[in-house]
Amino acid sequence: MPRVKQPLTDDSIKVRQVSHYQFSWVAGEAGARGTFTLQLVLDEGAWEEVLTVEADDADVLQDLLENTGTVHYDVARRTLMFGVTSTGN
Repeated sequence: MPRVKQPLTDDSIKVRQVSHYQFSWVAGEAGARGTFTLQLVLDEGAWEEVLTVEADDADVLQDLLENTGTVHYDVARRTLMFGVTSTGN
């Protein structure tokens, strides 16, 4: 059996599954643009991440999150990965 470096902690897990998400909008100064954020709840609440996104990106991400059954997030690289496809398909 391979030896696993111990202790294995929540911080050592690098890729997590997105279980829930929430978009928010924060008003800017008078006459200035607001800020969109995307809160990701990962692995049923084991980890959370908040991303600041542009309005156009928020629109695209909303569509992807609604229409993709499985979404993962690479914590170290801050990368969302949409869908899972078996090799050879």
